[in-house]
Amino acid sequence: MPPSCRLLLLTALTVLATPAAASAGVPHVVAPGESLWGLATAQNMTTRAFAAANGLPHDARVVAGTTVQLPTPSEAAGALSQAAPGPTSSAGAPATAATAAPPVQGAYTVRPGDTLSGLAASSRIPVAQFAQMNGLDPSAPLLSGTAVKLPTGAPAPARAAQAAPAAQIVPAASPAATPGRVSASEIAHEAAHQGVPGSLATAIAWQESGFNNAVVSSANARGIMQVMPGTWDWVASNLATSRLDPASPQDNVRAGVLYLGSLLRSSGGDPATAAAGYYQGPASVARIGMLPETRRYVDNVLALRSRFGG
Repeated sequence: MPPSCRLLLLTALTVLATPAAASAGVPHVVAPGESLWGLATAQNMTTRAFAAANGLPHDARVVAGTTVQLPTPSEAAGALSQAAPGPTSSAGAPATAATAAPPVQGAYTVRPGDTLSGLAASSRIPVAQFAQMNGLDPSAPLLSGTAVKLPTGAPAPARAAQAAPAAQIVPAASPAATPGRVSASEIAHEAAHQGVPGSLATAIAWQESGFNNAVVSSANARGIMQVMPGTWDWVASNLATSRLDPASPQDNVRAGVLYLGSLLRSSGGDPATAAAGYYQGPASVARIGMLPETRRYVDNVLALRSRFGG
């Protein structure tokens, strides 16, 4: 055998004898009561690093039954470093928004002793409206640890200073936070079908969830477009022309895009006002204008639009 052939044979044998590099991340099915903070602490890393390694917002609420990756500290650190503002990735999604996402407005975790009627009264809205907004049964007991959304600008409940329960409960309401992602091009296609600018819908989807349908916010919003139960019901009854599947990532996008379209129409087509309404609530924006954190949210969305072709 010529020397050159022997060299090629030895090289091939060496490659075959070398084990393929395996991903160090270990899949983990989220158990009831587990939180992003608890999972990160168990891995000896910060919540932000753990979330970055999983493509999640730092304040995301993981849902029992979904799968996350348990990264090594080096993987998490690398993911966190990549979360700085940067260019568009090959998948069509930017690393992150221009700045960190503002906190979710109105997020509250029910404390022992809270009641539905008491929270509604302190929020100055009827019990039925509070229950409908959060997908709650007004006749059922309100369980400690339940994630709810308070109206924007509502005063803090009397027990807000108490430590929140470690085990958090997501109300059983539509839409469901199910595993699955939708690409930027799919979101833009749905938006175009509904007469909504694709770059605006895609920017909001990225800002809200990073295109991850398993995300539940600390304010009880769900899925890729972070749709509240009350918003889902309103869209399904007033805007959708066919049944929306609460477990479908694609229908979560459709519901969010339909809602965004209604905000654009009511704002005369102004994307900034529509994005502000999506985050703060249109009635609140009309009544008191954009809050500082809303302006930050809008600035992020408008910056992201340019990265999605808008």
